[in-house]
Amino acid sequence: MSRRCALLAWALLGLLRLGAAQETEAPACCIPIVPRNEWKALASECAQRLSLPLRYVVVSHTAGSSCDTPASCQQQARNVQHYHMKTQGWCDVGYNFLIGEDGLVYEGRGWNFMGAHSGHLWNPMSIGISFMGNYMDRVPAPQAIRAAQGLLACGVAQGALRSNYVLKGHRDVQRTLSPGDQLYNLIQNWPHYRSP
Repeated sequence: MSRRCALLAWALLGLLRLGAAQETEAPACCIPIVPRNEWKALASECAQRLSLPLRYVVVSHTAGSSCDTPASCQQQARNVQHYHMKTQGWCDVGYNFLIGEDGLVYEGRGWNFMGAHSGHLWNPMSIGISFMGNYMDRVPAPQAIRAAQGLLACGVAQGALRSNYVLKGHRDVQRTLSPGDQLYNLIQNWPHYRSP
């Protein structure tokens, strides 16, 4: 199957999933999220639940390889999870959600379980979303930015995030280069961003 056909198939699948979500309990504005079973995630061993709605969102980057097709982003999500679980010894992938440059959001720990993305102080009170790739020298593709912003709107609509949530860059809460210079400069223009 050609790359174009594969992308069209994924777009149609997303539309079908969105239609099904609208028929159930998900708010109409919510974008489709690639569930863990679709990207073949390992079973989570996490048990610490978050107290929703949350006030903070922390944006990071994985600092590894980027991906721009559903197949490559699924593989990259598995790579990140493998590193976090097998090398770091964590109970799951550290992020609540991963963003691919294919324009899709990949479920990590989801809305309900505490991540391991920003240290013991911030993890219990924030959702961690990470763009797959390294954004020191460039910004993510426009479709990745739209996916992240759609995810945040969905979080508010579902009651997982407060309507007045505060967005932080990873470097605002820990000593790190994440989310990369270019992505950090970009998110500072988002409406909910607040400096440290």
